[in-house]
This record gives sequence, structure tokens and C-alpha cells, in this order.
Amino acid sequence: MNGVGDHAIWHIELLNRSYMRALDRKDMQGWLATFTSNGSYICISEENERRGFPIAYMLDDCYARLQDRVIQVLDIQDDAIEHYQPRHFSQLIDIEPLRGGHYRVESNFSVTYTPADTGRSALLATGQYIDEVAVNGTAKFVQRKAVVDTNVLPRYIAYPI
Repeated sequence: MNGVGDHAIWHIELLNRSYMRALDRKDMQGWLATFTSNGSYICISEENERRGFPIAYMLDDCYARLQDRVIQVLDIQDDAIEHYQPRHFSQLIDIEPLRGGHYRVESNFSVTYTPADTGRSALLATGQYIDEVAVNGTAKFVQRKAVVDTNVLPRYIAYPI
């Protein structure tokens, strides 16, 4: 994290907390607010990422698709999926300055879930976030890529990782 000031690190940590808090509270508008107006979100398996395969669990490659994700979760999926309570945990691993207040950020993550019908928690996914973050007074994701360690998850993913 050489060349990265405490100010940038602090804002990036706050951004990551806001992201996790929004998803754990199922606050999709709060989740959307963590992205820039040209932001994107990708959730992909490590194997597909490594091999350069463009097949992803979620591929919201522009802000309009991020907005569609919010509508899908709040309106379309509301009565069509088995809901669960997610809990996100992450650890900042590295920050590298890019240009003009942008940073490449790596964090390890794990997400647990508790289905409403069983009340038994289990591990949903582990992996690494590889992000581009813009810091200008506050921090926002230009791109968040969740690279999931496995290409088989224990259940359907209803919410972003």
C-alpha cells in the first residue's frame, strides 16, 4: 500500500463497510449508492476469470444494469426466490494508486447465509474483490469484481456478493 495516504485508505474502508452494510440489510438503493454513475459490478468464478471466459454469475457492466439489478431484487425476485439473510466479511489486502484519485483495491471476502425456513447458517461464498475505486471527498466503486473461489455455489445467489 505504498504511496497511498491514510485519507484514501480510510475512505476505501468506509466504502467497503457501506457496501456490506447495505447488502446485509437488503438495502439495494444503499448498495447502488456505493457505485459511480458509470460503475459496474461483476460476480464471476475464479476459473472463468483465470481462463478469460466472460461467463459470470452476475454481469452488470454499466450503471443502467446496476439499476436493473436493484429492480430485479426489489420487485421481480421478491416473491420468486427463497430469501436468505447474508452476512459479508472482508479484509483489505492491497491498494495501488492508479491515476487521478483512482485506486486498484484487493480484498478477501466471505459471505455466509441463513435461509428463513431453516435458520441454519452456512458459507455461501469466499473469494476476492478486485476493485477500481474513485476517491474524491468520498469513495465509490468504478468497478467491483467479486471473484468467487469456486464455480459451484451451494445455492442460487439472490443478492450481489
